Amino acid sequence: MKKTKQIGWNTCFIIAICIVILPNIVRADLKEILLSFQPYITLQEEYNSNLDLTATNRKEDYITSIYVGLKLTPLLKAAVTGELQKVPTTLDRKYGIDLNFNAGFQFYNKETDNNYISLNGELNGWYSFTPNLAFRVREYLNRSDEARETDYAAGSLPNQYLLATQRGREVYFRNVFEPSLEYRFGRENLISGGYRNNLYKNQSRTSEDSMENAINTRLIYWFNVRNGVSFEYDFTLGNFEDSPNEVGHTATGRYTYRFNPRTSIFGEYTQEWRNFDKPSFGEIRSSIDYMVYRPSIGIEHAFSPTFSGMAQFGYYWQTPEKGPTNDGPVLEVSLSKRAGKTTYTVSSEVGYTEDYYTSENLGFTEYARVIGVISHQLLQRMTIGLFGSYEWAKYPGGVIENKTSKDQIWEIGGNSTYQILKWLTVSLDGSYRENRSNIENSDYSEYRGIFRITATY
Repeated sequence: MKKTKQIGWNTCFIIAICIVILPNIVRADLKEILLSFQPYITLQEEYNSNLDLTATNRKEDYITSIYVGLKLTPLLKAAVTGELQKVPTTLDRKYGIDLNFNAGFQFYNKETDNNYISLNGELNGWYSFTPNLAFRVREYLNRSDEARETDYAAGSLPNQYLLATQRGREVYFRNVFEPSLEYRFGRENLISGGYRNNLYKNQSRTSEDSMENAINTRLIYWFNVRNGVSFEYDFTLGNFEDSPNEVGHTATGRYTYRFNPRTSIFGEYTQEWRNFDKPSFGEIRSSIDYMVYRPSIGIEHAFSPTFSGMAQFGYYWQTPEKGPTNDGPVLEVSLSKRAGKTTYTVSSEVGYTEDYYTSENLGFTEYARVIGVISHQLLQRMTIGLFGSYEWAKYPGGVIENKTSKDQIWEIGGNSTYQILKWLTVSLDGSYRENRSNIENSDYSEYRGIFRITATY
């Protein structure tokens, strides 16, 4: 059995960056940074009707959580009054930091063996060495026992999850570290390079630890106001505990024609290579090399300053080294609208997904998803929201009872938040999730309700 090697590249990188950047930030305004920190504590009570997402022998429970956290936000506390004030726009600043981290203590009322300590954190920061050269960094940290893991990709919508067939609660840990360097050589022209370290560890004996190390480059160049091109390349080294290691390449080229500032069309081509080590003696799991070809066309349009959308249509061919070719349509649609105190967001994807660096590493999977989110400011200090999602997945190699394993998962829910005082906030969340599978005993349903109260200094 192989073990993933934990390397301290991200730690060394952070130290090196701190040595170079922090002295400049300290000289800029250390007092401003210190005033931006906001410690907070959250008390949470959750009811869950189906902890392990099972079809039978369901376990329901109440979970009490205590979170202690720290925020570093764009709001500063006035030194005299202590009130929050907006800082100057980031366009006028050489650096910016947005940090939210908390540690939680989870106590199960019945299933006390499930008690554990959670970690949640996200950092987004940047520093401009010159008006054209900027360093950016993102870090995502999560230690949880949720049966479905929240999608950790930047820009993911609320209630967007990673693909999984595994049920049950086991504590897992994920840390994603993404530094990048960006150079602008025109109003819209830029070249950038970045690195990604994605570490995943799970306490379950049936899950697989993994680590991803990747480098990526991007070039955007506009010949004139109407014609532009972009190129992206991603090189990945994947290290898995039980499965063969991976070497991956992804290359994308796009040409964009802009009719006017509001409307543009584009043609795009993506090609992916996934190569895996041959299984060693005694290893059970194996993976098959494959390539993916994906041409597409799309349109982006701003209906108004507060309403924009994008639609992309294409086709993909997956050609494995062994076995039949998979192919199908590709569709991606997103709409975002802000109307007064209400925000609407819709995202839809049809085609495939590649599930690696998770508890199961399912690989290439035919997939479809639709997510909708509505947020409304009902009162000056109160917001409410609704969300819904639908997912369909056909799992690779998932032949059970002479059937190809397929899942249909849908979820609806709502939430509300009310700021009682400047330092005290309460919120209430409720949701219902259901999975309909063509495999017996793979169905499940789950009700969940969460009440939390947060005090911020």
